[in-house]
Amino acid sequence: MKDTQQKVEEEKTRVIKRDRVGEGIKYFEIKGIKIPVIYEENHLLPMGAVRLMFIGGGNLMDKNKYGLSKLSAAMLNEGTKELGNVKFAEQLEQLAITLDTDIRLESLHIDLGFLKEYESKAVGYLIDLLRSPNLTPSALEKVQKRMTAAALTKMSNFDYLAQLELNKILFANTPLANPAIGTPKSIQSISLEDVKKRLEDALDIERLIIVMGGDLDTNQVLDQLKPLLETLPSNKPFFSPHFVTAKEPQEKVIYKDTQQAYIYFGSPFHMQDLEKELPLAKVMSFVLGSSGFGSRLMDTIRVKEGLAYSAYMRIQLSRIINCATGYLQTKLENQDKSIALIKKVVKEFVDKGITQEELDGAKKFLLGSEPLANETLGERLTNKFHNFYLGLPLNYDKIMLERIKNLKLEEINAYIKSHPEVADLSFSVLTMDPKLQAKKVAQEEKMAPVEHK
Repeated sequence: MKDTQQKVEEEKTRVIKRDRVGEGIKYFEIKGIKIPVIYEENHLLPMGAVRLMFIGGGNLMDKNKYGLSKLSAAMLNEGTKELGNVKFAEQLEQLAITLDTDIRLESLHIDLGFLKEYESKAVGYLIDLLRSPNLTPSALEKVQKRMTAAALTKMSNFDYLAQLELNKILFANTPLANPAIGTPKSIQSISLEDVKKRLEDALDIERLIIVMGGDLDTNQVLDQLKPLLETLPSNKPFFSPHFVTAKEPQEKVIYKDTQQAYIYFGSPFHMQDLEKELPLAKVMSFVLGSSGFGSRLMDTIRVKEGLAYSAYMRIQLSRIINCATGYLQTKLENQDKSIALIKKVVKEFVDKGITQEELDGAKKFLLGSEPLANETLGERLTNKFHNFYLGLPLNYDKIMLERIKNLKLEEINAYIKSHPEVADLSFSVLTMDPKLQAKKVAQEEKMAPVEHK
């Protein structure tokens, strides 16, 4: 069918740039490769943290082995081959060391946390793990069972099913249309050789960004990591794919035995210059649907019409995708009216823009709340990494707030009106089959007690 054969454009850009300078970034050279190190030394508490981010280690690279990256990361949580999972975990726990591996869409990350006094031992455990991970048949079987159970549980999660179907509409024939956790069948098809090959590809210093902070000496920790980094391969630079959202609106319906309608929706968002447009897109997203109470969607769907407890929509911007997505949950009988209202609200928003009152409210909230997102060391490091990953200045958060502060109504409305594609909404709706619904109503009426006069 035409919609399943939909061609989605794909572009590729190099992710890791090694010429960025600024406060909180340095480079550690291994095998002639300058590894970016994003850091903040903070000696208030005797604790430290190191994160190894391998770009390209996420589920974007799973191909037809859905869940391979997730499973491979989970295998790194099974301890070393010598100690096994239990003994390795016990030794970490005795020293209050945390060591965990997981994936995101595009990356595999290994997180190490420790008390200052056990810094060298913590790094030692990390080195032991990556030099000799517990890649054994018994560990694989254990992880497969756990992931299969999780995948089966997901199949009864109606929010998950509706979201997955929306991904299939917006990003047909791309890795984004596939379940990151995999399916029971795909998980069971993954072999130990698949895992070894996936980790060999992912754990490459050409793909590595190091993030660290806390009560530590950055150079000292890097020297401790050097023996490990020198053993990692350095032959697979990663080029980030960019997937263009489907242009033609579509609607898909999933029938389940449910008492609620789960409505997920999305549309394209055309971004030309992220650094220039991000403050505008943030305000646009806030007023339309990401701010909760006070947003256009919430005001119409819940406050005025009483159709749902909440309604949400936000603009997602990254190297991989630019799109707008949202969702709401409502009674079955309100399903069609809710969908019509979503279309109406978004169309009017794009056509007419926002009011001065809405702009002032957005400014007040964003200028007041955004600094709170940089309160903790972990938040500051995460934001610096995110800015680096997006190709933005490391201090972009401050730049963005200044732009928002000086934003004029004419500028934001011109920007909103330049994005009519946001109103080209596709819908994924999980609901009850009308035939089954009618049958249940008939049964209830039949079983209702007869009133005798």
